[in-house]
Amino acid sequence: MSAHPAQPSTAGRPGRSPAEIRRDIEIQRRQLGTSVEALRGRVTELTDWRRQVREHQSQLIAGAAVVGFAIGVRAMLRRRR
Repeated sequence: MSAHPAQPSTAGRPGRSPAEIRRDIEIQRRQLGTSVEALRGRVTELTDWRRQVREHQSQLIAGAAVVGFAIGVRAMLRRRR
């Protein structure tokens, strides 16, 4: 499986002019900058624990209820012994 660039690549073609090489470098630099910014935003979003808690509040409450119930059942079973 190969990636298809947005523009036809002249990279690696023999006889490219310095202007073509500079253009290709600039295109790659812009694409890399865009990718880095997107990655930075995604990392920030995923590591914001307060936001994660807000977005998954109902799941966290349900999980806490299940854990609390399991602890209560276990404590009850231990007392009966």
